[in-house]
Amino acid sequence: MTTIETGMCYNENCLDTMSRMPDGFIDLTVTSPPYDNLRAYNGYSFDFEAVAKELYRVTKQGGVVVWVVGDATIKGSETGTSFRQALYFKEIGFNLHDTMIYAKNNFMPLTHNRYEQEFEYMFVFSKGKPKIFNPIMIDCISKGSKKYRGKAKQYEDSYSERKRDEVTVTKEKKQKSNIWFYNVGNSSGDDKTKHNAPFPEKLANDHIISWSNEGDLVYDPFMGSGTTAKMAIINKRNWIGSEISEEYCKIIEKRVSGIDIQEELF
Repeated sequence: MTTIETGMCYNENCLDTMSRMPDGFIDLTVTSPPYDNLRAYNGYSFDFEAVAKELYRVTKQGGVVVWVVGDATIKGSETGTSFRQALYFKEIGFNLHDTMIYAKNNFMPLTHNRYEQEFEYMFVFSKGKPKIFNPIMIDCISKGSKKYRGKAKQYEDSYSERKRDEVTVTKEKKQKSNIWFYNVGNSSGDDKTKHNAPFPEKLANDHIISWSNEGDLVYDPFMGSGTTAKMAIINKRNWIGSEISEEYCKIIEKRVSGIDIQEELF
């Protein structure tokens, strides 16, 4: 029997929150943990391996964990922490279902001897085969255009002739690729997001609609300013969060209160 309530962010270490969850409890996790020294996270750190193991335990069969992470550059070398974490998730039983890219439209230029860093990884881990995939569809650039190609007709005597009578019309929509472009920060412009590194609302939105259905349970073990919670509510999903910083929990409470689920998005 679970002692966890949905629709709440718990002001505690996520390991404490997950310890009260039964096995196979969460449908989808969408999170961006504090990584390397890129995020001064109010002085807090976390035990990555313990968190990864608990996420595997509490994730339902067919459930998904979206892990948004990057690497710091220390003494002239990128740390590679993101890759080590991805390999560890695989080691404990997750499938690395997709390695996606969060590309930043408005990244911060830096002066150094390498090309500008404008992306983070969005690792999509699944516990077995994902049970849900609602692909985001985009317009085809050449929608409605016609293409003509030859059609082979095979006869009994093995003679083939080409007929240029096959016409295909480009579809209106196609499935989006795995590189997603967003503006950095809070796209809604509200002043309740006083977090030092919030990910875009649309990023959370797009993963929530891709890997879950209405009524499913979405978790964020490093909830920060509550972006995952807000987008879960708007998309009619249940949610749970963990946030060790009391300051951020107060931000989350203000941000999720009074959300209009009929709100027009993006």
